[in-house]
Amino acid sequence: MALDSGAEHELHILEHIENNPDTTQAAMATQVGVAIGTANWVVRRLLKQGYVRATHLQRRRMRYFVTPQGLAEKSRLTVLYMQHSLQLYREVREQARAALRQVKQAGHAQVVIEGEGDVADICRLTCLEQGVAVTAPEHVPPGAPVLVVDGRHVTVVMGV
Repeated sequence: MALDSGAEHELHILEHIENNPDTTQAAMATQVGVAIGTANWVVRRLLKQGYVRATHLQRRRMRYFVTPQGLAEKSRLTVLYMQHSLQLYREVREQARAALRQVKQAGHAQVVIEGEGDVADICRLTCLEQGVAVTAPEHVPPGAPVLVVDGRHVTVVMGV
């Protein structure tokens, strides 16, 4: 069950509106990490679908309310988001395990992880689980394998 970026933006904007009814679209955009135009488009769509209502506070200020239908949609999107996140987690864990099998078969007990973020963190946890030490890049012994994190993909480079 894939969650496209539009649905993810809707979920995060619904959450933001629920917690901050007097918010601005600029604040929504900043919080969600999208352009103001994207926030505006998502809010208009949520209004049109009946998931959000808006009232004017001042000439250019709005107060937003998540409707009961919006709360139901937020719950549905949350379930999809969690399912999608767990599926990605499982895929990354399997990639990391496969890479570590290669490392162990080559007789190594330590790796360097090249990359940052959630996928690299999952690799670190998988190394801990598999009994493979993670070495800092500045302490790399000659020929040490490297787990390369590229987006949501994990590969191993042997003998660097």
